[in-house]
Amino acid sequence: MPRLPLAAVVLATVLLAGCDMIGGALGIESPEKVAAMREADGKAIGGACRSAGRAIEDCFTLNKRADKAAMFAGWRDMNDYMRENKLDPVLPQLGTRVVTGEPAAAPAETQDAAAGTADKPAAKPVESAKPHHAESGKPHAS
Repeated sequence: MPRLPLAAVVLATVLLAGCDMIGGALGIESPEKVAAMREADGKAIGGACRSAGRAIEDCFTLNKRADKAAMFAGWRDMNDYMRENKLDPVLPQLGTRVVTGEPAAAPAETQDAAAGTADKPAAKPVESAKPHHAESGKPHAS
């Protein structure tokens, strides 16, 4: 049986070890790596949904392409974490709801401020942006 020189064995080992690095550089991912990334993404999405106070069903509806089992695992983990640490959901601050398209309820501060504006006089209108003549203070005729 022929023996391979030590240099050939070391070279082959180095080349085979670099296959993942070369495949990643070329955009070719192994199925195991793709599955791990999908699971991590699903868990992150589920955790974010729970942190935002969304029901898991809404999370599934908004993220149809994500892995549902991973989303649920992330949602459940975040739910346990929030209960243990007595954390409240962080409600989204966007102007419209994504699912229904109806305007989101304004935060309490904004509603209180809007309710108190009826008693206050209207704000002074802003002057026009036309440049004034330096000596007379009158706008230039354009």
